[in-house]
Amino acid sequence: MLLKTFGWSFAITVLGLIAAVFYGGWTAFGVVAILAVLEISLSFDNAVVNAGVLKKMNAFWQKIFLTVGVLIAVFGMRLVFPVVIVAITAKMGPVEAVNLAFNDKDRYQQLVTDAHPAIAAFGGMFLLMIFLDFIFEDRDIQWLRWIERPLAKLGKVDMLSVCIALIVLLITSFTFATHAHQHGGAHVDKAQTVLIAGIAGLITYLVVGGLSGFFEDRLEEQEEREHEEEEAAARSGKDRSAVKLAGQAAFFMFLYLEVLDASFSFDGVIGAFAITNDIVMMALGLGIGAMYVRSLTVYLVRQGTLDDYVYLEHGAHYAIGALAVILMVTIQYQINEVITGLVGVVLIAWSFWSSVRRNRALAAAEGAAGPGEHTEAHSRV
Repeated sequence: MLLKTFGWSFAITVLGLIAAVFYGGWTAFGVVAILAVLEISLSFDNAVVNAGVLKKMNAFWQKIFLTVGVLIAVFGMRLVFPVVIVAITAKMGPVEAVNLAFNDKDRYQQLVTDAHPAIAAFGGMFLLMIFLDFIFEDRDIQWLRWIERPLAKLGKVDMLSVCIALIVLLITSFTFATHAHQHGGAHVDKAQTVLIAGIAGLITYLVVGGLSGFFEDRLEEQEEREHEEEEAAARSGKDRSAVKLAGQAAFFMFLYLEVLDASFSFDGVIGAFAITNDIVMMALGLGIGAMYVRSLTVYLVRQGTLDDYVYLEHGAHYAIGALAVILMVTIQYQINEVITGLVGVVLIAWSFWSSVRRNRALAAAEGAAGPGEHTEAHSRV
């Protein structure tokens, strides 16, 4: 079953890594591998959410999501979107940006470098909002309790994450402006660029989050209506639930999953700019990672075990927060891309090991306690 589920992902991995070696040698091999791991790490919670919704859909709509949806996710968000970012920030056409990426790498690299403050501010704010909204939410399961418990209490203040993100952006842009003035004021306009790009990143997050919430609400309304119709159909001896699940309800689920895919993949695309500016390596790494996210979604649906490693989602969001900070810092200072990539890997590995230890402790507690004490033992761990 493992080979059947992940077979295409394994094949794409081999082809992608071979292409990376031919493209840029073993350095490119390492960068593409790190990007793939980063994409998988940041998108694990995406796979979990996708699996939770996907299992409610019938076979036809599951196939639509895992074919059409994957094409949108891989080619739309992971491959086309980085070109669009460069084209917008460098003020050129997408075709010209692609031609430069392949035919004039030095010029392309210079354009990306010039656009980096805007890219870093835009992406840094988007990632920071994802992290802040996660860390300020009160959760039943907490990983680093000494951090998460007090922050969850602070999170009861309305719009706190937006306020903190704006403060961080103001400090970053002010620091950038001060730095520019100290060097003769030649790049003072960059401070304004950072501020505008950061606000655009914040607005993008709020819009995407709003759309996700809208489709989620529509899904809940549809499920309630569906439940009522199922009860009415049962009383009248008719079966209408199957038609609904394959029709409007499934369509809203599909739209909801596409919005989620876009919002979750955005952090991986933006985070990739903190590791490399090379669009070819970025496309290879993110493409490989996106395939594993698809396979992992299928695997979770088929296995039905979404909550085995409960701290992985925490680790992924801490990795997002670390990338947000790194992106903002790289506006002024260069950080080694290997260090940047390994931060996320270490956090994910740590959260995975913490989950394994938690599972072992739960198993030991259940073995030591009687059946009636199961709930109490679970709450202590």
